[in-house]
Amino acid sequence: MIKATPFDYPYDGRLVAENTALVVIDLQQDFLSTSGYFARKGYDPSPLRAILPAVNRLIAAARKAGVTVIHTRQGYRADMADMTPYEKWRRKRSGLDGTDVLLRSGAGFQIVPEIDVAPHDIIVDKTCNSAFTYTDFELVLRAQGITHLMFSGCTTDVCVHTTLREACDRNFQCLTVSDACASGDRQAHEAALHMVTVEDGVFGVLADSDAVIEGLSRLGDSLKQQTIDGLHPAARVSNPERGA
Repeated sequence: MIKATPFDYPYDGRLVAENTALVVIDLQQDFLSTSGYFARKGYDPSPLRAILPAVNRLIAAARKAGVTVIHTRQGYRADMADMTPYEKWRRKRSGLDGTDVLLRSGAGFQIVPEIDVAPHDIIVDKTCNSAFTYTDFELVLRAQGITHLMFSGCTTDVCVHTTLREACDRNFQCLTVSDACASGDRQAHEAALHMVTVEDGVFGVLADSDAVIEGLSRLGDSLKQQTIDGLHPAARVSNPERGA
């Protein structure tokens, strides 16, 4: 289990690597660079960049434990055919006309190079704040048998929280990693984290990266021991002398 607030994760003590995913929300150039969308809106991207080491530690721990890593990226089609009149109005109001900011054709759409993205990681592209809206995110989760989600990325109060809330409504078991999420608005960040824990965990639980990494480390050690003992399904297949 992972030590968390207001209760340890998961609630029933059954943390299974194959059923768990680390979700890394929107750590893209458009949000973390000094010339991207976030900076153009007047926000300081440095709090977002500050979480990158913690996110990479989580990614490494997740991979070692056999937990799936899923990255999301937010941006519109290059031809903007998926933008409503209201979204185009907001784009113009933000001074983004004539730029490739928040477009999938732009360099800012890419995940920042500091984040460790492996070829076998899953990437979900989205246009909305939630990774569930108009995407195959839920289909991927169901197909992979994933029931437990751990959230990191940016911003805590918008894309992370919107995806988290929808995940809870879909009965995924959710954990938000407090020091692996960030926002340009400190008050909004703190409020978003607090809202996870209200009503005895209405949006799941909250834990810091050290607690999550410790829990994943135990999970990885357990998986390693099962493989050594020949109890893990993969070990049974590779050593037929043990029987079915």
